[in-house]
Amino acid sequence: MKKLGLIGGISWVSTADYYKFINEGINKELGGVNFAECIIYSFNYNDIKRNNDNNDWESTFNMLSKACHSLKNSGAEAIVLCANTMHLIADRIQENVDLPLIHIATETAKVVQKKNIKKVGLLGTKFTMELDFFKDKLSALDIETIIPEAEDRDFIHDTIFNELGKGLIIESTKARYLSIIEKLIDNGAEGIILGCTEIPLLVKQRMVTVPVFDTALIHSNAAVAFALS
Repeated sequence: MKKLGLIGGISWVSTADYYKFINEGINKELGGVNFAECIIYSFNYNDIKRNNDNNDWESTFNMLSKACHSLKNSGAEAIVLCANTMHLIADRIQENVDLPLIHIATETAKVVQKKNIKKVGLLGTKFTMELDFFKDKLSALDIETIIPEAEDRDFIHDTIFNELGKGLIIESTKARYLSIIEKLIDNGAEGIILGCTEIPLLVKQRMVTVPVFDTALIHSNAAVAFALS
């Protein structure tokens, strides 16, 4: 089994899901008491958020690169960034660390393509929704991406950091998310990408009339496949 290096704490809430999903995935494949060989480097979320608020991606790059080198030196054979937004600098990190980096958007695009879906709604931080690093992986497979309107993007971004990243589940927030999703469906979305690893804490497939893509679960499954390859 290959050893996985997980970059977590962005937030710890979804990192716990990654640890659960990866271990469950390994055990499903191998049975018995087989579980994942992995190392987790968990950040103080506040440090990452401060950089985000200042649009200081260079500091974040330096922090993540240092963490990845630490994982590599500890025997990690691939990097899993347990957060969608951090993939804005994923390509730079992979080049710097010289280890395979399992890309969350690439893996999600593959799963969407298998469903023969050509147009998706994307939820996430404003970085994920508004910048191209995630959408480019979808467009490479001829998948069109639509995002919520500006006021809704602000709401999603704020609740990711101030509620979901703390593990807070608030019913009024859930209702607003579902309303935003319905507007995306009305605008032609055939599927919805939960492009922040905390959003699946709030939104479940049973609540939505089109396929929902849980990026944390998809990413974890790809990590399992790599570990067993």
